[in-house]
Amino acid sequence: MFKASKTALGAALGAMAMAAAFSAPAWAADKAVAVTAIVEHPALNAIRDGVKDELKAQGYEAGKNLKWEYQSAQGNPGTAAQIARKFIGDKPDVIVAIATPSAQAVVAATKSLPLVYSGVTDPVAAQLVKDWKPSGTNVTGVSDQLVLEKQIELLKKVVPGVKRLGMVYNPGEANSVVVVNEFKKLLPAHGITLVEAAAPRTVDISSAAKSLIGKVDAIYTNTDNNVVSAYEALVKVGNDAKIPLIASDTDSVKRGAIAALGINYYDLGRQTGKVVVRILKGEQPGAIASETSDKLELFVNTTAAEKQGVKLPADFLKSAKTIIK
Repeated sequence: MFKASKTALGAALGAMAMAAAFSAPAWAADKAVAVTAIVEHPALNAIRDGVKDELKAQGYEAGKNLKWEYQSAQGNPGTAAQIARKFIGDKPDVIVAIATPSAQAVVAATKSLPLVYSGVTDPVAAQLVKDWKPSGTNVTGVSDQLVLEKQIELLKKVVPGVKRLGMVYNPGEANSVVVVNEFKKLLPAHGITLVEAAAPRTVDISSAAKSLIGKVDAIYTNTDNNVVSAYEALVKVGNDAKIPLIASDTDSVKRGAIAALGINYYDLGRQTGKVVVRILKGEQPGAIASETSDKLELFVNTTAAEKQGVKLPADFLKSAKTIIK
């Protein structure tokens, strides 16, 4: 009697275990990817979406065999640090950190969990990796670094004879400081002086831009997260004061910059996703060299050009991949 009951109990427990296995979320036995960004704006959102789509294309689908979590720090470095600590406690297979401040927060919090950064202009200056070779650490990623000489060529095509270039940026953001310092080295050879306007917070964008009125022939914006997240404030100043805006982020052209020769950030996300998949399949992040993208696209906004007092040459318009009217 006892033996039969024991057998029945074993069968019941086996059935319960099987039922639990079938009712458990599919990702419980598979992979987990946690994604964080310093703020939400079109370029960073495009990276996030590109990563997710690339993972799906390679067989890792959220809600099926992948646990996917995304959190934005809403522009707050303190929140970025909190998110980093939470993710580390969750122990996902890979953390993806979008933009420099979020990547720095994760690097400061873990030396073991795999980190793939994306949308970081200079990962060396940001102290994420020591150079562009495989790091030998838990960090690798994909940079959005641009060749600034090409940005200067674009500037001169849009605003011939430019002598004073304004730049609104957050001096606390490493990727922006890198661009400012490089411009200081490169611009004098082109007869151009850089005029800086600091905007540590998004609410400072408008006043920083207004401080450049009468002092500059054009304003250049890099992928500074404060500036891009509040780009409409900069556009209003540019339109009202007839100051041409040149961007490095093609999404900013849709929002009111005249032109940008930049990276397709969705494609950058897909490229980042490929790196994530390599790690999910067993490669060590420290064995994967940091990457960049050389696929540049010219976006032009003819309505913005009119509002900001610029007449664009026909040959320049013909060279654009996308024209926004």
